[in-house]
Amino acid sequence: MAAPGPARSRSGAPCRLLLLTLTIVTFACEACRPVILYVPSKLEAEKFVGRVNLEECFKSANLIHSSDPDFQIFDDGSVYTTNTVLLTSEKREFFILLFDTESQEEKTISVFLEVHTKVQEENHSKEKPLRRAKRRWAPIPCSILENSLGPFPLFLQQIQSDTAQNYTIYYSISGPGVDIEPRNLFYVERDTGNLYCTGPVDREQYESFTLNAFATTPDGYTPEEPLSLLIKVEDENDNYPIFTETTFIFTVSENCRVGSTVGQVCATDKDEPDTMHTRLKYSIVEQLPSQPVLFTMHPSTGLITTKSSQLDREVIDKYQLKIKVQDMNGQPFGLQTTATCIINIGDVNDNLPTFIRTSYAASVEENTADVEILRVPVEDKDLAGTANWRANYTILKGNENGNFKIVTDSKTNEGVLCVVKPLDYEERQQVILEIGVTNEAPYTREATLKSAISIATVTVTVTNQNEGPECKPPTQTVRIRENVPVGTQSVGYKAYDPETGRNSGIRYRKLSDPNGWVTLNENSGSITIFRNLDREAESINSGVYNITVLAFDKDERSCTGTLGIILEDVNDNGPFIRNPVVTICKPTMFSAEIVAVDPDELINGPPFDFTLESSDSEIRRIWRLTTINDTAARLSYQNDPPFGTYVMPIRVTDRLGLSTMNSLTVRLCNCITEAECDIRSIERIGGSSVKLGTWAILAILLGIALLFCVLFTLVCAATRAGREVKALPDDLTQQNLIISNTEAPGDDKVYSTNAFTTQAVGASSQGICGAVGSGVRSGGQETIEMVKGGQQTLVGSGAGHHHTLHPCGGGRMEMENCRYTYSEWHNFTQPRLGEKVHLCDQDDNHRHAADYILPYNYEGKGSAAGSVGCCSDRQDEDGLEFLDHLEPKFRRLAEVCMKR
Repeated sequence: MAAPGPARSRSGAPCRLLLLTLTIVTFACEACRPVILYVPSKLEAEKFVGRVNLEECFKSANLIHSSDPDFQIFDDGSVYTTNTVLLTSEKREFFILLFDTESQEEKTISVFLEVHTKVQEENHSKEKPLRRAKRRWAPIPCSILENSLGPFPLFLQQIQSDTAQNYTIYYSISGPGVDIEPRNLFYVERDTGNLYCTGPVDREQYESFTLNAFATTPDGYTPEEPLSLLIKVEDENDNYPIFTETTFIFTVSENCRVGSTVGQVCATDKDEPDTMHTRLKYSIVEQLPSQPVLFTMHPSTGLITTKSSQLDREVIDKYQLKIKVQDMNGQPFGLQTTATCIINIGDVNDNLPTFIRTSYAASVEENTADVEILRVPVEDKDLAGTANWRANYTILKGNENGNFKIVTDSKTNEGVLCVVKPLDYEERQQVILEIGVTNEAPYTREATLKSAISIATVTVTVTNQNEGPECKPPTQTVRIRENVPVGTQSVGYKAYDPETGRNSGIRYRKLSDPNGWVTLNENSGSITIFRNLDREAESINSGVYNITVLAFDKDERSCTGTLGIILEDVNDNGPFIRNPVVTICKPTMFSAEIVAVDPDELINGPPFDFTLESSDSEIRRIWRLTTINDTAARLSYQNDPPFGTYVMPIRVTDRLGLSTMNSLTVRLCNCITEAECDIRSIERIGGSSVKLGTWAILAILLGIALLFCVLFTLVCAATRAGREVKALPDDLTQQNLIISNTEAPGDDKVYSTNAFTTQAVGASSQGICGAVGSGVRSGGQETIEMVKGGQQTLVGSGAGHHHTLHPCGGGRMEMENCRYTYSEWHNFTQPRLGEKVHLCDQDDNHRHAADYILPYNYEGKGSAAGSVGCCSDRQDEDGLEFLDHLEPKFRRLAEVCMKR
């Protein structure tokens, strides 16, 4: 069962159904079976009729023909009308002929055209009984032509369910085009299942629609599963192909080969791909200028290539093409679009620069440099401003002396000929140059060496100039012996007139004479010795004395030259020892090397003879000279001389007998290196007496005086201290030793040189020396601080108490009235200190800490010194005489512990 497809007439002429594209029904049978196309009664010219599957019939066919001239068959099986066709009968038949040229095989396909009305009437017939051999509730392909002209609503097909034989079935659809955008484009009749389209569809917007069809009973029962119905929009050739650019611009080099690629154009078509509607064909419509035809375009790819190798930018530098693209593979009824293509011809160096003339002339004045004398223009047809146009000039001949150079003017491309080195008219009056020109870019065409460069001749005339004198050569020399007498004359400096080659009329002036040794004759340039010449002077370099001379003519034109006076040496200098002081480290050295020099030339110099000429026999006995080479001798000692400085005369004689007496000082040291040897070490080692200067003697005397002052001060202080000690009471030493700030077994002594008395800590409120505060008995430690002056202070360090002991009578009573004996002090303090120690640092169980009370180490018996604490636990005041036998550093302790 086939459902009819929609059709449209482009002209809009009314007909019964006016369908453009028809559904093609191919019977499911073997290949080359007949094909039925349902068409309207009128077909316009160049309209799509339908499509036949040619590959199914004859795949290898390469020739396709239609038996009816009103119809045309394309490669993809599309059938188009060539003329307007009116179907007077309900059927029309024609054949499609398929032929394979290789196998010579031929097949035919019968095509039947049937008017669509008959099918619609059969579908709408209500009287015809329903006979179905198989179920209708299945996906049935359906199509609609895009941009259909109707009439609308346009019947597409009928959907039916076999369950309608048993039930009352209502049909409905949903999906895109129904209840999804574009809404209400399709609808179905509830009772019949006829599917309609309500308006035209654009395939470029919607390629197809997938609808869901439903079959339900009035009470909502669904005897069938939902049916997926595909409606395909058949493409119409309604879109023109469009170029991607309105104007294409390409560049191709001139003189390129045939087939060289110029560029490729591209176009797009929105119609259905892989159909005749999008099969594009490119072509060149027009070329400007039209002759000769130089370009071709590939019809399928749009590639533009050259058709000729005669592209010449110097003739035509740009071409314009009008190009066309057409769908339907270029068929006359295909849609087409045009565009413009501009092809620029790129320049290559196919034209050599050429001189306008073959010979040129120029002139230049002699002695002139860095001037422009000629501009040489050239012609070049290549593109200006490029490397193919810019010229390079070269001087091929005639510039062997480097007097000329030629450069390129970047703006005009001319060759600029310049003189860079002065010319001399007297040497050459005319110079002939051969110049050549090429381009910066290499020449592209084949050419011989002769034709690849353009050559021209330039004749340069040198004009004469009234010149001044010439100092040639600029440096001249004269030889004079260094001992010639003053007033001796010699040939001096000579300058020449370049016009005449003579030196007449030229005057001379001395510009520089470092030592003022010579005078210069103004007219002849000769020199006269003014002072004695000395070849060995410091200003002489390599025996040559230079003076600078100015030569000038009557017009004050001048030149400058140098006169070198070569001083010939005479033997006027004797050899001498270069280093007059030498050092010999006696433990490591046994000799020293003596080197002599002679300022004269070698012919008046070495070999030298060294002689020790001393009248001192001791010097001759100790020292000996031996020759090492022509300029050196070795001085060595013998007989184990003592350290010291030795001065000895040594005579050095050159090869011609001229000699000098040299005084050589030799330092003989007890050293390792020469740097360790100096005069003081030599004198100290040698036992020489040292003489002190005035300032040294004054410094020593001042130091002795200061030492006596210090000793005198110490003696006075010691005497005064002894007197103060005798004024103290006899038992003051015992009263000055008290127990203070004791934290562990042992005794701590405090001594003060001031006169003070001690009072018992914790005694009754009234004592001999006055009222005292009650003692501290809180279990903490107490400190007794003795201060000089109006009062004494008791400080309890453990409990934070501070007590003050007033001195005896405010210092107004005698010391003897305020003293206690040592026994009384000991009897009073020992029980209380023992109690304090017992109460200190106890824990809850009344036990002392392990590190609080520590016994002293036992020192043994029989010690003459006794206990260190000799002033603390002794019961009597005597027995301290052993302190007199201690070392001096213990005398201070003895002064504290005993009465002197």
